[in-house]
Amino acid sequence: MHGWKGKFLRINLSKSKAKAERYDGVIARNFLGGRGFAAKILWDELKPRVDPLSPENKLVFAVGPLTGFSLPSSGKLVVAAKSPLTGGYGDGNVGTYAAIHMRKAGYDAVIVEGKAKEPTILLVQDNQIEFLDAGDFWGLNSFETERKLREVYGKTVGVLSIGQAGENLVKFANIVCQEGRAGGRPGIGAVMGSKNLKAVVFVGSGDLSAADPKELKKLSADGYREILTKPNYAFWKRQGTMMTVEWSQENSVLPTYNYREGVFDEADAIGGFAMEKIKVSQRGCPNCNMTCGNVVKDSTRKKSELDYENVVMLGSNIGLGNLKRIAVLNRLADEFGLDAISLGNTIGFAMEASERGLIKEKIPWGDYKVVKTLIEDVAYRRGLGDMLAEGTRFMAEKIGGNSKRWAMNVKGLEISAYDCHAAPAMALAFGTSPIGAHHKDAWVISWEMKVGRESYRKKKVDKVIEFQRIRGGIFESLTVCRLPWIELGFELEWYTRFLHATTGLEITWKDLNVVADRIYALIRAFWVREYGRNWTREMDVPPARWFEEPLTKGALKGAKLSRAKYDAMLKAYYEKRGWDERGIPTKTTLMKLGLGDVAKKLKKYVKLSD
Repeated sequence: MHGWKGKFLRINLSKSKAKAERYDGVIARNFLGGRGFAAKILWDELKPRVDPLSPENKLVFAVGPLTGFSLPSSGKLVVAAKSPLTGGYGDGNVGTYAAIHMRKAGYDAVIVEGKAKEPTILLVQDNQIEFLDAGDFWGLNSFETERKLREVYGKTVGVLSIGQAGENLVKFANIVCQEGRAGGRPGIGAVMGSKNLKAVVFVGSGDLSAADPKELKKLSADGYREILTKPNYAFWKRQGTMMTVEWSQENSVLPTYNYREGVFDEADAIGGFAMEKIKVSQRGCPNCNMTCGNVVKDSTRKKSELDYENVVMLGSNIGLGNLKRIAVLNRLADEFGLDAISLGNTIGFAMEASERGLIKEKIPWGDYKVVKTLIEDVAYRRGLGDMLAEGTRFMAEKIGGNSKRWAMNVKGLEISAYDCHAAPAMALAFGTSPIGAHHKDAWVISWEMKVGRESYRKKKVDKVIEFQRIRGGIFESLTVCRLPWIELGFELEWYTRFLHATTGLEITWKDLNVVADRIYALIRAFWVREYGRNWTREMDVPPARWFEEPLTKGALKGAKLSRAKYDAMLKAYYEKRGWDERGIPTKTTLMKLGLGDVAKKLKKYVKLSD
């Protein structure tokens, strides 16, 4: 088998045992790797309705057939588990040397089950697996943990760790590496913490086998060179995703004051050009020549890696217009292992709840000192922070007062940084994202601004599905970064050529789209199995705020979504995917995608349409 290693590593923390297992090559062809492998493993192995923070949940690290080869932006790894935040399928990707070393160690996925009796560090060194005492590491933040481990095992090894948020089971704790790279928004860091697993260290020394090494070497050189020629490359190197702040302000989609507005009076102070003035260096993922991590000195003179999502959610969304102070909050989130998107959402929600008198605590908009303290309280689950640690869905249930209508989440996962009062296609992308509201599966909003934001045409539904196939289905499973394609225009045909050189298989984009649809249907089946009769199409609908409370500022003052037209788009989405009116894949669709076994199991929990 070329491209894939053909082995999974199974770790039982309860028994301190490890076993390498061969898997069928059909699984590789049907699910590719990364997200595809993770979804397949979790569907097959998890007991339905398992407590996400119990030893029975499983934590999966998975890579794809392109991971680790010298190819553009191929240093990615997927982390996945049943989500403690949403109760459904949860995953995230992270650019990390752990991905490279995991592949060189000989594994396409690592499956972690059980719970260690004491805090543990897992060392995967080729075929030698060790369970190390993490007593001296428990309580350290993610930066301190990685630095100490690198001192022992080397500067270039792969390290994935959790901070105090994961240890304290914050529902949106993530997994961190390289002092600013993070993944697992739906609480995958909390799952790691629930297993007493402080960190995983990967050290691999093996080779990666390609079907056509000579062709792969040529494609690699040509691909890297092609990226350098793209018109937007120079500006991307200057600002990366931070350029999106000005774009979002111009298009009235910049989340402001808990998504009440789409413009922020101090947007210029937190945008890409403001960032350039305090930028000191750049960071990137392995095998990347379009690095997007902009490192700045924050107001305490410490380094913080900024990108659009984190800056906006900890800036305009909570009314803070000082970039150096935002950088402090961002660094704290990374150190504690808190997802900055959900963190900014929960703080914005708490600020609005305070303003409305629904909680006794006073949390003024834009109050840096209060927020800084609150972030620490979230990580340690102290006082009000304990409630925020559960996420906005739980917070709304707790405080009532009709707050569910402005708790900005879908399926329990907080919405990432695009306001959709006047962006119906992006609202649909958030509504139908397979992990809850996240932009990575279908960042369709830029295209939508160009074709006309006011329409609800089926053309937009087609585009959402197209982007989900490419971004969420294929890139998440290969596993490579989407940014060369979506930001610079690096042509999709490169990836089928890469696949052929690595695996030897003739795979077309038509074939890949079928794989993507298979993965999306399986993930949807996972959600439906977990929710059973409680599953409804309302799970795919964004918060009421976007439908009921029009914008009051900016060029789009008065704009809001139409619920009736959104429902029509959602209906069309289901039809195009072969799902029924509830958003559940039909038996025919599952059979067509080669998921007949899934249909048999799923009908135990809900009635399947033919």
